[in-house]
Amino acid sequence: MKKRPLNNFAIIGAGMVGTAIGFLLKKAGYKVIAIADKSPAALKRALPYTGGKAFRNPREAVQEADCILITTPDDAISSACQKIALCPAIKGKFVFHMSGTGGLDLLESAKKAGAAVASIHPLQSFSSIDQAIQNIPGSYFGITADKKAQKPAKNIIHDLGGIPLFISSDQKPLYHAAACFASNYLVSLMNVVESICQAIGLNEKDAKTAYLPLVYGSLKNIEKSGSILSLTGPIARGDFGTIKKHITSINEKLPQYSSLYSSLGLITVKVAQQKGTLNARQAKTMNAILKGAINHEQSK
Repeated sequence: MKKRPLNNFAIIGAGMVGTAIGFLLKKAGYKVIAIADKSPAALKRALPYTGGKAFRNPREAVQEADCILITTPDDAISSACQKIALCPAIKGKFVFHMSGTGGLDLLESAKKAGAAVASIHPLQSFSSIDQAIQNIPGSYFGITADKKAQKPAKNIIHDLGGIPLFISSDQKPLYHAAACFASNYLVSLMNVVESICQAIGLNEKDAKTAYLPLVYGSLKNIEKSGSILSLTGPIARGDFGTIKKHITSINEKLPQYSSLYSSLGLITVKVAQQKGTLNARQAKTMNAILKGAINHEQSK
């Protein structure tokens, strides 16, 4: 195993991401010497992946580590950091958290105690530890770091098979909001598709079989040509009659999605204008139809 400036890691938080990162660190040649979590069950699940000693108290886990990764839920990062900052050995170490939204202020107690601090956030979604292990390599990582921690953070991400993307603290909320649109809200939209399919008699399996190829095709088009050139459909064509039929049917059968349909439609009008398939007069008419549907729903 090659010697690195940062070789020994402690992981605070034995959840899905922390466990997967611990496994990938070990695979890359680093040593996870300790892992801490208040849950015995979480530690028992994580240890076969990460190795190292298990601790309930995070202060006990950081003694011999060069780098401490805090992989707790976002709301617990600051308190976990405060606990490890009380350890005299924290001076000169590196303390990283993995929140998408949180800035370096969450690690202020460690910084005051003499540690270098950074945030490294994998721009990826996970539904299990094994899937996280599979998905992390090749993913971008948002890095927010003080000067001393920038190079080590970048090196770690490279060794995890990731791609570094430097983000300032004030950019992080928008960076993470974009991630939510790309992942969480896409999942929510597909849930809407499933609900509409159920309303016309298709079960969840049939809905996925029918509509996922359309999703994959759209994503491939976006990858190849970008979002604007990939836009198709009735708004891009200026097909007012089809949009009116959509609105009427959704209002009758699934009114809970009426405002969502029209709000997304208004954004789609702007994209269609950028693409050049919808002129100003057509856009005005389409917007009136969609805004009328929103106003009608709000007036109920």
